Amino acid sequence: MNRNLTLMTALGASLALASVAGPFAAAQAPAATPPAAAPTAPVAPQAIDAKIALVNFEQVVLASNEGQTVTLKTQQKYEPKKTELDKLAADIETMKKGLTPTMADDARAKLLREIDVKEKQLQRDADDAQTAYQSEWQEALGGVAGKIAVTMKKYASDSGFTILLDVSSQQSNVLWAVPQTDISQAIVDLYNKQSGVPAPAPPAPKPAAPRPAAAAPRPAATKPPTN
Repeated sequence: MNRNLTLMTALGASLALASVAGPFAAAQAPAATPPAAAPTAPVAPQAIDAKIALVNFEQVVLASNEGQTVTLKTQQKYEPKKTELDKLAADIETMKKGLTPTMADDARAKLLREIDVKEKQLQRDADDAQTAYQSEWQEALGGVAGKIAVTMKKYASDSGFTILLDVSSQQSNVLWAVPQTDISQAIVDLYNKQSGVPAPAPPAPKPAAPRPAAAAPRPAATKPPTN
């Protein structure tokens, strides 16, 4: 994007300079045409020793402190909507349990229509919420990914790697590699240090379900006294 902007700026400046200089140059005596420069021979590519690194870029983004924080914040934002959908689903199940064999036909038909309306609403609301969540989450992660990419490429260059392969996709052609060539964790650690974003606090554990009260111990059977 910056490169395109630079090219457009340079092109605009050249056109503006030509429009201003054109009338002035026409009034001057024509200058001698300089001889054409001899074409330079293309530089032949050179073979160098390859030093290859692998990175699971998707995993790096998600494992970074900033990526985890973005994910957690997005989940928390949509938690009320999830609670609302869960309640609607529970209401539908309750309505279905109300369908008994002894119901009158009119009452049964009415309840079935209400259940159908609720189920369509649940499906529609769930699809909308999922689409909104995924869009917002991916947009937020895209911002993190852009910054991590800069760190990753600089790390690879500074470490002397000549090729960097992303193995995030299941379609990756890399079938096996020495574990030491995977720089994913190194990138996570470096970016966490550079970003200064702390690791998100672990979620509070949910309270355990109350255990049923233990039955009172039965008194031990006593033997009848012997005469």
